[in-house]
Amino acid sequence: MSSINYDLTKIKAFVFDVDGVLSCDVIPLHPDGDPMRTVNIKDGYALQLAVKKGYQVGIITGGYTEAVQIRFSRLGIEHIYMRSAVKIHDFHDFLQKTGLKPEEVMYAGDDIPDYDVMKLVGLPVAPADAAPEIKQIARYISLRNGGEGVARDVIEQTMKAQGHWMSAEAFGW
Repeated sequence: MSSINYDLTKIKAFVFDVDGVLSCDVIPLHPDGDPMRTVNIKDGYALQLAVKKGYQVGIITGGYTEAVQIRFSRLGIEHIYMRSAVKIHDFHDFLQKTGLKPEEVMYAGDDIPDYDVMKLVGLPVAPADAAPEIKQIARYISLRNGGEGVARDVIEQTMKAQGHWMSAEAFGW
């Protein structure tokens, strides 16, 4: 049984911010000044399984490091928007490319740059440690902090509601 107050059978896509959602919001800096991020292995498993099961999966982040691009590409994610100055523009591009409607999309964000996208989508999600303004508009606040399994939480609940979680594809990478 899902703890998300939304008809999860409507969801056809998952879109995530990176910093503060798929990675912790405190990150070490490399000596060359680039931020270094952590990733959650269970998030990675859920993301690649969602791709295998035919969900559209996207990343929209204001940041840029090659490691982020490589990580999520290797999980099968095709829609990766980096250096996103105004996320709603990239979200509209995602909708146009996928042919989806906003109500078919779950978007997880944690801070003010995510606000406009979260106001538009059917299922706006926030990590437990998101900014107060983001929590106010989220339909679901995960019990997980950013970087600690937020993607796994929402993908697993959605796929269980749709009968896709423990499918044959679930038993391999």
